Amino acid sequence: MSKDSEVDMKEVELNEMDMEKQPMNTQAMDYPAEKNGCVKVKVPEEMEEKFTGLSKEELLKVAGTPGWVRTRWALLILFWLGWLGMLAGAIVIIVQAPRCKPIPEQKWWNKGAMYQISSVENFQDSNGDGKGDLTGIKNKIDHLEKLKVKGLILGPIYQSTFGSDTDMLTIDQTLGLKEHFTILLEAAQKKDIGVVLDLTPDDKNNNPWNNISSPEVQNKLKAAFEHWLTTGIDGIMISQIEGIKDNAPSLFDELRNLTDKYTTDTRPRVLIGVTSSKNIAEVVEIQNISRTDLLLSGILQNSGSPPSGSRVALDVQEYIERLGNSSPAWSVGSRTMGHLSSLVEDRLVRLYSMMLFTLPGTPFINYGDEIGLSDYSAENPNTKFPMMLWSGSSNMSVESQKLDGNSLLNLYIQLSELKVKDRSLKHGDFFTIFHDNNVYAYLREWDQSERFLTVLNFGDTQTPVSLKHEKLPAGAEVVLSTHPQRQKEHVDLTKLMLEPSEGLLLRFPYVS
Repeated sequence: MSKDSEVDMKEVELNEMDMEKQPMNTQAMDYPAEKNGCVKVKVPEEMEEKFTGLSKEELLKVAGTPGWVRTRWALLILFWLGWLGMLAGAIVIIVQAPRCKPIPEQKWWNKGAMYQISSVENFQDSNGDGKGDLTGIKNKIDHLEKLKVKGLILGPIYQSTFGSDTDMLTIDQTLGLKEHFTILLEAAQKKDIGVVLDLTPDDKNNNPWNNISSPEVQNKLKAAFEHWLTTGIDGIMISQIEGIKDNAPSLFDELRNLTDKYTTDTRPRVLIGVTSSKNIAEVVEIQNISRTDLLLSGILQNSGSPPSGSRVALDVQEYIERLGNSSPAWSVGSRTMGHLSSLVEDRLVRLYSMMLFTLPGTPFINYGDEIGLSDYSAENPNTKFPMMLWSGSSNMSVESQKLDGNSLLNLYIQLSELKVKDRSLKHGDFFTIFHDNNVYAYLREWDQSERFLTVLNFGDTQTPVSLKHEKLPAGAEVVLSTHPQRQKEHVDLTKLMLEPSEGLLLRFPYVS
C-alpha cells in the first residue's frame, strides 16, 4: 500500500472518531462540542464567605468592653425613667379626675312607680260573675310588669259593709279567699313588685278615724297590722291620717314600730300615708309626725284652674325644700279623690303624667290612669270608680292602646322605663330652670350621667321660650313629647317653640 493510501485511511479513522464524539442532542447544548476528545469543564467561582455572627466566646469578650457597658446602662435607665413617668402620669390623672358620687341608698319604693287598685271589684273579673277579684289581678300581673311599677297597693280588701262592724283580719269573700291572696302575693313578688295593703279602718265611712282615740279601735288596728305583715306583704297604707294626728298622735309611733318589726335587710316594709291636705306646711308636718316613708297629698292639685306654671313650680320647690332628706311622693288623684283624667283638663292629662315621672320622688298611679280612665259622676267615692277597660272597640282599652305607638299607655310605659333605668331621673339632683305663667322647666342631673330637662307648657296656646342657664347647653335632644307629631331631633334651647299643653323631655350629655 502506498504512503498516500495510508494517509487517507488515517484521516477516515479520525473523521469517524470525530463523529463518535459528537453529542447525542446538540440542540440541548449551549456551546458547540469540542473536537479531538477535548471536554470543556466549568469550574464554579469561589464563594465569598458569609458572616454568621459572633461566637459565644467573642460575644462575651465584646460585651465586657466599656462602650457596651455604658450603652446597656443608658438603655436601662431610659426604660425605668419612662416607666416611672407613665406611672406618675396615671396617678395624676386619677387624682385630678372628678370623683364618682356614691349612689344613694334607695328602698324598693323609691325606685319606680306605685300602682294603686283601690277598687278591686272594678279591675278584672276572673270567674264571670261581673265583679273583679284577687285572681283577676293575678291574671293581669304582666300588665303591671310591662308598666315597670315597683309596688301594688290593694284595697281595702277586708270584710266591710255600710254601717256594719269592720273585720280587718278577713278578706271580703266576694274578692277571693286567703289562698287567692297568697297566690297573688307570690306572683307579684316574683315579678319584683311589692304588695301593700290599705288598712284604713271603717273605709266606707267618710270619717274613718272618728273613734281612733278609743283603745279598742287602736288595738284592732294594731292587730290588723300584725296579722297582715306576718303574711309576707311588703307594706301598709292608711288614708286620711290627719284623723290620727288630731285624735291619737301617739299611735303613729306604735304603727311605725310594728312596720319596722317585720323589716328585714332583704325586704324592708313600707308605711304609706294619705292626706287630702293641699297646704304644704301642713303636709310636711303630717309626714314628720306620722313617720311615714311616703305621704300622698293634693299639692299638685293646688295650682288653680287653669293651672299656672309659676304656681306649680313654686309649690314643688317649696315642698322639696321643706321635706329635707325625706322622699317626696307625687299623685294627682287617690282612692278618695278619683282618677287623674277626672281632676285635670283633658288637654293636660299627658302633661301631668310626664311631670309625675320626672319629678324627684315616687309617682303614684291609680288603676286606669295609664289609659285615661275617668270616674263615674257620683259624689260617693265608693260608687264612682269605673271598670278597667281591657278590650273592646274603644280606643280607650288596653288592647287597642297597646297597638298604638302614640297612645297614652305607651307614653306611660316609656316614662316608667326611663324612671327605672336612668340615674338622673331615679335619684338625681333637682334644679328649677325657668317658670312663668305658662311654662315650667326643671333639670334632673346625677354626677356624670346624662341630664334630663323637662319643659311643661300649661298654656293652651303655642308658646316660645328661651332657656338659658349655666347648667344648660345651647341645644338638647328630644326624648319624649306629649305631642306625638314632635320629631325626636336636636333642638335649640334658646329658640324653643312649645305646642299648646305640650310636655317635653329633653336629654343632653354631661360635660366636665
